[in-house]
Amino acid sequence: MMHRHPILRTVSKLLIAPIMLFALYVQFHGDYGPGGGFQAGVILAVAFILYALMFGVETARRVAPMSVLRFLTAFGVLLFGGTGVAGILLGGAFLDYNVLATDPKAGQHIGILLVEGGVGITVASVMIVLFFTFAGRK
Repeated sequence: MMHRHPILRTVSKLLIAPIMLFALYVQFHGDYGPGGGFQAGVILAVAFILYALMFGVETARRVAPMSVLRFLTAFGVLLFGGTGVAGILLGGAFLDYNVLATDPKAGQHIGILLVEGGVGITVASVMIVLFFTFAGRK
């Protein structure tokens, strides 16, 4: 399929790592400016989808097996929800980040990183699962 397009494959190889790096930038820059977990998750999923388009869906499934993607989906949701529950257990409200540290400002920073991390992990894994599901149809 794509083995007849060496230029596309070479350019894809060069672009996948910077796309993933940009996803990390968007993820960790999200609490200071535009971006965050949802956007970073979609960008990270794009890197895997590009890989699958260039090197085959079966090869991509070996890189990101369905069992790992299911685990990451559940882990991301638990990270988001667990951060909210931690706020309740520490005497605040659901997703009240102030109580996550002795300094409210530090608590806000920790809370938003955890929540956005959970969102990013969940969105990326769900997008990849959706792609694999549709790409695997005959």
